[in-house]
Amino acid sequence: MTMAESGGWIRLFLLVVFMLFVGAIARIPKDIPEIDNEATGKLQSSSNSSMAVRLEEPEAETPGNKHAVDNPDEIAAMVDMSIRNATTRRELGFFSCGTGNPIDDCWRCDPNWQQNRKRLADCGIGFGRNAIGGRDGRFYVITDSGDDDPVNPRPGTLRHAVIQDEPLWIVFKRDMVIQLKQELIMNSFKTIDARGSNVHIANGACITIQFVTNVIVHGLNIHDCKPTGNAMVRSSPNHVGWRTIADGDAISIFGSSHIWIDHNSLSNCADGLVDAVMGSTAITITNNYFTHHNEVMLLGHSDSYVRDKQMQVTIAYNHFGEGLIQRMPRCRHGYFHVVNNDYTHWEMYAIGGSANPTINSQGNRYAAPTNPFAKEVTKRVETAESEWKNWNWRSEGDLLMNGAFFTPSGAGASASYARASSLGAKSSSMVATITATAGALSCRRGHPC
Repeated sequence: MTMAESGGWIRLFLLVVFMLFVGAIARIPKDIPEIDNEATGKLQSSSNSSMAVRLEEPEAETPGNKHAVDNPDEIAAMVDMSIRNATTRRELGFFSCGTGNPIDDCWRCDPNWQQNRKRLADCGIGFGRNAIGGRDGRFYVITDSGDDDPVNPRPGTLRHAVIQDEPLWIVFKRDMVIQLKQELIMNSFKTIDARGSNVHIANGACITIQFVTNVIVHGLNIHDCKPTGNAMVRSSPNHVGWRTIADGDAISIFGSSHIWIDHNSLSNCADGLVDAVMGSTAITITNNYFTHHNEVMLLGHSDSYVRDKQMQVTIAYNHFGEGLIQRMPRCRHGYFHVVNNDYTHWEMYAIGGSANPTINSQGNRYAAPTNPFAKEVTKRVETAESEWKNWNWRSEGDLLMNGAFFTPSGAGASASYARASSLGAKSSSMVATITATAGALSCRRGHPC
């Protein structure tokens, strides 16, 4: 065989392989159908269909619920293994916008993001990276902003969607303001995805994530939340329970795991903006914009509640903005990775804690207030130095501006910081770019978000 004939056979073989590859790609089903033409609050099927497994109802007041955090050590080990095994299930940067924000670069430059909504579930990072929300379920389109009856919610309302037993990816038909009469008690395996709509939960009760798992909350404006309670509230199709007085948090995470709070704008609530307590773990809080609030974020129930010793929370790419006073976050026990956030305002302190939490601060930008007595980033709450000097708190690569200073402590035990490390920190010089669009996004169909 001559060289020319050999080259011809090679070209023919490559052409056949290419045609087979194109045919295979053409047979891959589209993940998400067009959803904006949905005119009711009915469940809409996707090619991914729904999970066969149905979940038991969450007991509103009982920690023995199926999806409550029963073994925090087991969850921590699973999360650690996931982080160590890198990101084989993710292709972060596939649609890279080059912002350096690995979550946004994963999906935001896709002009067909609306047809590919569920891709978001594969873009998570940090300790809550395995939260899939409603990825394996159907779509539920919210068409009704009302909340007239927390015991028997109407189909098409947000309350009716979040209490269902099956996995659901919840989207919104249009812009709306939702004033909740009582806490919105979420069931497991739910995604609230407000991209493409301007959705406010305001001037009433707000979101409670209690004794459940696998929840994603994305794209909401949550503000002016009020204490509510002393009322019956439905938490699943088969369970109604009496709720005592709620504090008025924007998002309350209670005894839950695998939770991701991303790209929300939160402000001016009666208690905290995001609180995680009572053994909650495997949590990621990213790309949020926090403003106009006193006690921003509480992580850990009390100094005496030792189940929070296994808590692991990633706080990354958030903007802590104007009108904030303290607790960004305030930690107890547990392991906390604070990475690449922009702290432009605080009046008392930024990061506080008690009961020996491990705090790993990396690549953040801390701009101190003008008050000469509030320059310190850190605060050990009601604890003598003889005790807190042994706590593991460190600052690595943080940019400290306007006289800001971080008081480190501890011997820097590698095992402790390993449990408080959940992703690679970017340079603090990139924080302005990484956090530039923190908060709820304005996304339009047919355009990158």
